[in-house]
Amino acid sequence: MEDWLGLKDRVIIVTGGNSGIGAAICDALRKAEAIVVSADISYTEETDTEVPCDVTKKDSVRHMIEHTVNRYGRIDGLVNNAGMTLPRMLADADNPGSPYEIDEAFFDRMVNLNMKGTYFCAQEAARVMIKQKRGVILNISSECGKEGSHSQSIYSGTKAAIESFARSWAKELGGYGIRVLAVAPGPMEATGVWTDAYRDSLSYCRHVTMDDVRKGYKSSTLLHREGKLTEVADTVAFLLSDRASYITGTTVNVSGGKSRG
Repeated sequence: MEDWLGLKDRVIIVTGGNSGIGAAICDALRKAEAIVVSADISYTEETDTEVPCDVTKKDSVRHMIEHTVNRYGRIDGLVNNAGMTLPRMLADADNPGSPYEIDEAFFDRMVNLNMKGTYFCAQEAARVMIKQKRGVILNISSECGKEGSHSQSIYSGTKAAIESFARSWAKELGGYGIRVLAVAPGPMEATGVWTDAYRDSLSYCRHVTMDDVRKGYKSSTLLHREGKLTEVADTVAFLLSDRASYITGTTVNVSGGKSRG
């Protein structure tokens, strides 16, 4: 499979590469012998992160892109994976004004990371790819962006937005040999994003336990199970390869049939 993909020595940036889906994508690309530039805000000597990057800061993103070009000479792919989710309700009927309601600071934080960060990274990478006349930009979305999600309206909205980014940018950049698309994972196995804060917030907002939530995830998919991170990562690796050279301007669902979009 590694030889079939032809990703050997391709230079691919993965934002948020330290954990969850991002880490799985990095692993899959390394197995395919790609040159992986893992960019993450949580940079330490113990992580696989090559360059620290806060995607909400334009100067930080520019430094990450410049580091990649200076070291490797080009950028063949960018995976916009960095993002966040934390359940919040529009209005808490039981306790109006509670910490579990959306407030302006929460809205700005979610939009800055999920949307503005995607735009910053894509713009800087696109400038390099236009000169190269080739490249792939891939946004990690979510099936929530298609169907919405109880107590995750801002997250769902940002994911719908970056799918629209992909469709629009594909139209702008296709003439330069650049493909732009998105991947929308569905319910996934437990990952690092399932922090205590996430679990507590989701349980409060939905009035259920996390066990109930996970049972619901399984029953909502046609395959009656949660997805594996490797299943998302393998899809991303394929789409970054020339085997997918005629796929652009669309979103590929990796959701076990949950997404209707």
